[in-house]
Amino acid sequence: MLLIIHAAVLVLYAITSVEGYLPLRALQGAVTAFFSMAMQMGVVESLPEKDRAQGVTLYTLSTMLPQLFGPLAALYMWDHAQFPIFGAVMVALGLLVWSCGLSVPLPSSASKGIPLSFTDMVKSTSQLWTNPVLRVCSSVMLLASAVFASVMIFLPLYLETEGKGNAGLYFMIQTAVVVCCRFTFRKKIPSDGRWNTTLIAGLLLLCAVGSLFLAMLHISNFVLFLSAICNGIAIALLYPTLVTYLTFVLPTGSRHMLIGLFISAYDLGSSLGGLLMGALADRFSYSTLYEVCAILSIIALVIVICNRNRMMTMEQAQNGR
Repeated sequence: MLLIIHAAVLVLYAITSVEGYLPLRALQGAVTAFFSMAMQMGVVESLPEKDRAQGVTLYTLSTMLPQLFGPLAALYMWDHAQFPIFGAVMVALGLLVWSCGLSVPLPSSASKGIPLSFTDMVKSTSQLWTNPVLRVCSSVMLLASAVFASVMIFLPLYLETEGKGNAGLYFMIQTAVVVCCRFTFRKKIPSDGRWNTTLIAGLLLLCAVGSLFLAMLHISNFVLFLSAICNGIAIALLYPTLVTYLTFVLPTGSRHMLIGLFISAYDLGSSLGGLLMGALADRFSYSTLYEVCAILSIIALVIVICNRNRMMTMEQAQNGR
């Protein structure tokens, strides 16, 4: 059903004027959110535990690859091709994705789904405060995603204002680092339900250093490339590591819903990164914005260190700790 709606949205893009794109974009965003959640849970349910981290990592990598060429291809068609060609490509993409979804044989889950009522969903949100594991992971991801979003949204404006660097080159380096790290280290991400404080803290430290490098852009353009490497490593490994860990330690009966809350924290951080950081940049400067990003990363790092003894393992979760 999600793929059918997705195909319909792409068809509507082809026949709707620009004024109608906003509601279509909102609908597409909702469909994408539910589809991504369903796919990630499918990966979790279908793969053996030892391959769970690798599966989540490769799935998130596959969502990033189209970002390398998709926007450029769309803009090229919009500017240079006949509009019917753009529309035909949108229709073809929608039908292709839908047909793939129907034809690809996927294994069924080994566990039967547990029906949840609306009351259960409302009650599950309280675990953001009562469940220390979910609270720590969601808080860290909220802060980190706000930093990542601030880099993606404001860096081109920052570089244009300063008259330094090249945003396209920065994002090319960062994306290359993300792709390489997720593919190369996909088997190294913990997939045993154990909390790795050193790894998480190291990734957050890289995030803070990457933000500081951006704040120091007045010193040298070279720090821009160092920032792309640091942020790329953090973006590549932080989310897969946290979400894989949660799949092991959260209660099985409500695991899907609670991971949905974690993903919502990620999305909320991305939104706040654009909203609040934009106001901060308007009030002060872009360099101040990235100094604040470094502070947010350090706060997340402190949260991880202070709660290192409260993060349970899979065995402790199964024993009902």
